Amino acid sequence: MNAVTVSVSNIALLLLEPISIYRAPQVSACFPNNKSLISVKSSTSRRRRIRRNPMRLVPLTRSSSSSSSPTIETVEGQALSESESESVTRRLILLRHAMSSWEDTSLRDHDRPLSKAGQVDAARVSHKLQQLGWIPELILCSNALRTRETLKIMQGQVRGFLDAEVHFFSSFYSIAVMDGQTADHIQQVICKYTRDEILTVMCMGHNRGWEEAASMFTGASVELKTCNAALLEATGKSWEEAFALAGLGGWKLQGIVKPSSSL
Repeated sequence: MNAVTVSVSNIALLLLEPISIYRAPQVSACFPNNKSLISVKSSTSRRRRIRRNPMRLVPLTRSSSSSSSPTIETVEGQALSESESESVTRRLILLRHAMSSWEDTSLRDHDRPLSKAGQVDAARVSHKLQQLGWIPELILCSNALRTRETLKIMQGQVRGFLDAEVHFFSSFYSIAVMDGQTADHIQQVICKYTRDEILTVMCMGHNRGWEEAASMFTGASVELKTCNAALLEATGKSWEEAFALAGLGGWKLQGIVKPSSSL
């Protein structure tokens, strides 16, 4: 790309001749007499006539390490800069369902409801998550009756849980009994159903898979009793990037929320 220097009102401007395949919009600049053509002298002392460069001139900046020179920024370059997103904190809540009832022995395990104590715990943990500011925008939940009842009570206590987007999965019930597979499955489901603008996700499920996943994500030994919630954080421009950058063991464990504990 050829370059020449023009002195206008004692300000040095670097004019770049545009590439023929690029058509940037014409912009106005301050030139003497407002002429569309100006005369400049090249380094070989020959006089040439060139048209003003259809690129946007940005304010001149001085650098202590180099001589004074203007900065020219193309519209295309600006668009690329504006489109770049930044890494943000992404929060993951791994919540085990509240205590279930064993009174009716004829029920399948999948269909057991919450006990009275479990109902109280579900209400308490919802308020504690609200006080901490950990309200999910997306809830991914096992379709077992005890997890659905846990969520229903939380939604009745705190409006934020009711406003969240919710999806139910039978796989969250079945995967929890399979050694070493829950963490990977949770990651796949989150990446499939979430969006970049969602910053807090809550996954509701069962042991032993849930405390195993929390331990694998954080690299710590995590115990999740009924209605306990592990609060995890990682950073990334997307959920896919957050999982990739953190890997197993890289998520930060912010704490365990328990119905019986004080904040």
